[in-house]
Amino acid sequence: MKINLISDTVTKPTEAMLDAMMQAKVGDDVFKDDVSVNELEAKVAQMFGKEAALFFPSGTMANQTAIKVHTQPGEQLIADKDAHIFNYEGGGVSFNSGVSCKLIDGDNGRFTANQVIDAINPPDFYHSPLTTLVCLENTANRGGGACWDFDEIVKIRKVCDENSLGLHLDGARLWNALVAKNETTLQYGKIFDSISVCLSKGLGCPVGSVLVGSKTFMDKALRVRKVLGGGMRQAGYLAAAGIYALDNNISRLADDHRRAKEIAEVLSKTNYIEKIDPVETNILIFYLKPHIDIALFMETLAKRNISIINMGQGKLRIVTHLDYTEAMHEKVLEVFSNLTL
Repeated sequence: MKINLISDTVTKPTEAMLDAMMQAKVGDDVFKDDVSVNELEAKVAQMFGKEAALFFPSGTMANQTAIKVHTQPGEQLIADKDAHIFNYEGGGVSFNSGVSCKLIDGDNGRFTANQVIDAINPPDFYHSPLTTLVCLENTANRGGGACWDFDEIVKIRKVCDENSLGLHLDGARLWNALVAKNETTLQYGKIFDSISVCLSKGLGCPVGSVLVGSKTFMDKALRVRKVLGGGMRQAGYLAAAGIYALDNNISRLADDHRRAKEIAEVLSKTNYIEKIDPVETNILIFYLKPHIDIALFMETLAKRNISIINMGQGKLRIVTHLDYTEAMHEKVLEVFSNLTL
């Protein structure tokens, strides 16, 4: 039994999801004639109380499109130093939009409204880039799946309004935050100008993300998606997987959260762990004691058919997901409990 805990992107469609995909009504989405894509976009827009939505092949493209619509070349956005848009999107912020990043040293991927205020460049000081956008990531990937305090998000919205800044949410794992914090999509839709949500992580779809916003914003996003090569034809087969996931796979995220916390509890009792970051959702980040070789640790797990990921800087990450069964979970707990290094 191979156990892959590298990411929640490794899942494969269930039989029920595959059945939904095979029964999808499709057309040419470039001409906006794909019935299933149109249904998915309308569904997600309604969930967030937004006027429109757009289906993308990836979360990176959705984020990059949003940033492009929000900004002009030479401007600057504010994000956390661990933000996905800065660390894991291939430098797309500068390549696609000609925009720089003012990075905040936050708390596990999160920052405060006061930190945003301090990061805004004076708009009349033409020597520095014009600040025009704030980007949040919920849950925070490099922050160990940390969830934002919604009250702080509301305060950040107020700062953005007072300084004429756009507010974008990289909500790749927002579904996890909603379940963990008992929050709603409508709450987030009221606060953010644009939100990207991923279908291929916790929800178990093979491909896809959705960007939501106002009708004017999404009309511009459609043009940018075309420029980036994101126009798809009979994409309804993929959209049908998203519709199925939204109807069936959100509440079960609580199982992933429970298992991640149980692994953390077992690891905390071992003699080879130096530190474990707080676990709120399905991501667990931990650090080995300094004398233990990370490569050897990874190899030891691999021999037991368990795969995790090394994020660098001493960070090791485990991500629980839809394909991680209770039987696999029991084995992982047993291995970690009995491991000697």
